[in-house]
Amino acid sequence: MLGWAVTFLVIALIAAVLGFGGVAGTAMEAAKIICFVAIALFLISAVMGAVRGRAPRL
Repeated sequence: MLGWAVTFLVIALIAAVLGFGGVAGTAMEAAKIICFVAIALFLISAVMGAVRGRAPRL
């Protein structure tokens, strides 16, 4: 799940660069939304991964 969050974060950052830079003026709001959603998903995945951790091998 963390891999998917990182993938979407990279896609959102690329979309944000294009949207924020004026290249895709009409897609700017969509890029902002995707960027913030991807960052939120990444943070949630990172926290859940840290909380769950891995079971020790005996």
